[in-house]
Amino acid sequence: TALPEKKMIFKGLTVNKEDMDKLVLTPLVHYPLPGGSALITFEEADVAQRIIEMGEHMVELSCGGLEELEQCKVRVQAVPVDILLPSALEIRLTQSSRSILVSDLPRLDISREVLLDKLELFFSKTKNGGCEVENREFLEDSDQVVLTFAQDRVAELLIKRGQITMPIGKEKYDVKISPYTSGNISHLQLQPSRCPRTVLLLGIPDVLSEESIRDALEIHFQKGSRGGGEVDALAYVPVGQTGVAVFEEDTG
Repeated sequence: TALPEKKMIFKGLTVNKEDMDKLVLTPLVHYPLPGGSALITFEEADVAQRIIEMGEHMVELSCGGLEELEQCKVRVQAVPVDILLPSALEIRLTQSSRSILVSDLPRLDISREVLLDKLELFFSKTKNGGCEVENREFLEDSDQVVLTFAQDRVAELLIKRGQITMPIGKEKYDVKISPYTSGNISHLQLQPSRCPRTVLLLGIPDVLSEESIRDALEIHFQKGSRGGGEVDALAYVPVGQTGVAVFEEDTG
């Protein structure tokens, strides 16, 4: 939604190669987790691969008064985590004729609704280059506001100015005005990708508290004698519940 602030690459003819910009996409993948499972991420990819190749693992639990060791173990299955990532993406862009994107807004000790009121009051006045504001909204993923006017040409003239000084309280602030561009995905191709450092553990029974199970799993899988290594993160979903893991780009 903050597209005007992003650098973009357009396929086609350009007058000068140096004039081409680039659009950077960051995958944010939601992965469902069933009950009785855990996701474990290791610091090293070769550790995760080794755990997957071993398949089944017998994890010892701290069961208190039980004397037979066999009764204090659970069998879990280690499987790879495969997700779908975009390999090709086409977006059809449309610039609004009546809307503007207002950015570089000051961080003030007021609510978003109050700030929207002040923006509407300022940009609804003809002396400030505006007119009646039909709609105003904060973009969900940024501190930017979209204002939509009731008349044509108002947005175009404000965009040409690029910046405007507006009073808020006793202070004045320079805010940036940009075109508001919306996009629809017209073509999307996905390809499977395997998470190199993360393993999915299945078949974990509901025999201890969540904290005890998490501790037992981390202790087991960080031991080199059992094929493990340093654990970076671990998430556990008890039997009877479901969870969602969010995968981001690994920049490490």
